Amino acid sequence: MTRLAKAMPIALAALLSASAALPQDAEQKPDNITAVTNENGRYLTADGIPTYKIAPDGTIDWLTYSGFRRYHSECHVCHGPEGEGSSYAPALKNSAVAMDYYDFVDVVTNGRKKVDASHNSVMPSFGDNVNVMCYLDDIYVYLKARGTDALPRGRPGKKEAKSDAIRQAEADCLGH
Repeated sequence: MTRLAKAMPIALAALLSASAALPQDAEQKPDNITAVTNENGRYLTADGIPTYKIAPDGTIDWLTYSGFRRYHSECHVCHGPEGEGSSYAPALKNSAVAMDYYDFVDVVTNGRKKVDASHNSVMPSFGDNVNVMCYLDDIYVYLKARGTDALPRGRPGKKEAKSDAIRQAEADCLGH
């Protein structure tokens, strides 16, 4: 077992069990924004989907802050600053809100190719890139916060402390 598979954050586990977790009735779309639980600094919706938490004073959760940093180191070159999109890649801040979480994870992990008469877009696979996969939930919640306009453009000012559980999961995933 690779170190990446051994300690993957919620993202890979969610992808592997996606069929069991998908809503049965497409008409009743679950709330994929509101945090209802906090598991050692990881905020989750009622359906167990990672999400952001922003306090009334503007303090953001650690994963959203980390997602800002990771997005700007790995994703912004194609998808533009703050998830706003570019001339050749879509605005991921919109994708994180509109797409199902499991579809988002699948596209980042496996990539996607859309080539036809009116499209020519290729999203490469990042499934072997620990700098993306170990922080995929972080990137996702950052983009979700941007996509709902809960988080303005620019470097977040105040952040929660990194929990020991998040610190350990990061070390395990990175093989430290």
